[in-house]
Amino acid sequence: MNRVYRLIFIGLIFLSNPFLVFASGGSSHGVAPVFPPSLESYQDNHLTGLWDILVHRVAVEPLNLIVSVIFLLAIIHTFLSSKFQQIAHHLGDKHRDKISGAPKDNNYKGDVVEEVNFGAEIFHFLGEVEVVFGMWVVVLILAMTNFYGWHAVESYFSSVNYTEPMFVVVIMTLAATRPIMQLTEKILGLFAKLGKSTPAAWWFSILTLGPIMGSFITEPAAMTISALILAKQFYDKKPSAKFAYATIGLLFVNISVGGTLSHFAAPPVLMVAGKWDWNFVFMLGHFGWKAFIGIMLSNLLYLFIFKNEFQKLKNPSTEKKDDQLVDWEKRDEKVPAWITIVHMIFMFWTVYTAHDPPFFIGGFLFFLGFTQATGHHQNRVDLKPALLVGFFLAGLVTHGGVQAWWIAPILGSLGEVPLMMGATFLTAFNDNAAITYLSTLVPNFSEGLKYAVVAGAVTGGGLTVIANAPNPAGQSILQKYFPDGVSPLWLAVSAMVPTIIMGLCFMLIR
Repeated sequence: MNRVYRLIFIGLIFLSNPFLVFASGGSSHGVAPVFPPSLESYQDNHLTGLWDILVHRVAVEPLNLIVSVIFLLAIIHTFLSSKFQQIAHHLGDKHRDKISGAPKDNNYKGDVVEEVNFGAEIFHFLGEVEVVFGMWVVVLILAMTNFYGWHAVESYFSSVNYTEPMFVVVIMTLAATRPIMQLTEKILGLFAKLGKSTPAAWWFSILTLGPIMGSFITEPAAMTISALILAKQFYDKKPSAKFAYATIGLLFVNISVGGTLSHFAAPPVLMVAGKWDWNFVFMLGHFGWKAFIGIMLSNLLYLFIFKNEFQKLKNPSTEKKDDQLVDWEKRDEKVPAWITIVHMIFMFWTVYTAHDPPFFIGGFLFFLGFTQATGHHQNRVDLKPALLVGFFLAGLVTHGGVQAWWIAPILGSLGEVPLMMGATFLTAFNDNAAITYLSTLVPNFSEGLKYAVVAGAVTGGGLTVIANAPNPAGQSILQKYFPDGVSPLWLAVSAMVPTIIMGLCFMLIR
């Protein structure tokens, strides 16, 4: 049966290769059109009804509907990822039982039981959230190639900006180094001492200060650091499933709004700051202090709700785990101050050049050489988690780039309060940076509407793993603490209360 699986899989690979299926590489009309079309090209300013606009745009470009259905299927796939993991575990367990009962005689002439179950591996791959959107990009390429040929695909992919995924890979790797983690843990530990360094004090310090740091070291770096320290100070102590989900939901929401104290750290703010002339003072005065109040209220509420849960936390094993991402706890190997300073310089350089991949990637290559030279004071640089997160974001950006045809008119048709609520809802199913970017394309946006769309985008950034760019990083680090991976449904439920609190803070506090 495994041979049949292999033949089916090879056939799917063959069919998904546009070079093999569409060797002509051009459209049937001989001219490769631009896809997606610019919003102005629809010439539908005379239409006032939202439904009329969407129907008109599908009639002008039928591929719009197809690429949006593909995107919807990819989102549904993310919600089914935990189910695929369960199937993979079931098939794996059955196969191990089959292996344990197989004859050991070398002269046995019956069916050979292979060590790896192909079906289990396929379902495990389908259950990896980080690869979902990348897989569906293949389907997107097929659709675009079928309509307009390979040149249209090349043109579109050349126009997509992959700076953010590349930046996240670099900043995640830098933030997870032993010098940075030791320094950050010491800083958070000083605040935890105010609460006698209890699990509750550590929990509150991480979920309060970690997100605020995101306004200065960027949200992806803050997510990486906060998740790693939460893993050690909280998740290793085996909290209940309810408490575990509540904490990851709170982390995602806090990180999403915690970067709004500045104009350069949160991806959704970064998309509009330059075009709307929002500087540090503006962000701090209109968003930052409100975000801090929301973070404090949410943390205090969850601290009260789960106060009895902290007493049930267990002391973690002192043995190093094989799947431990970062080993920064060796107190007998204190990192020299000058090495920590050099790491901070690399972090600063990466944040400063975040919009210029040649500079921050070049700096990253120097960093890899530095870690090799100072290996005694470094943990092993593991690029796999960061690369998977980067791949996830690259797939999301690729799909998001062809969704403007329906998102932009929805944003442009709403008033301030509906726009904020609509942006919060849309963010759950699309990267919030894409939502705010599309809002800059809507003409005649008032200052109130600008505030509403950004407030809604950052408020909804914790509802799903795809809502905010740093979320995949946090999930990648913490998913091992959830038996079947992080359930999208329970993540949304756990993030709902802090999302409402943040929304009320942005909406009511003026």
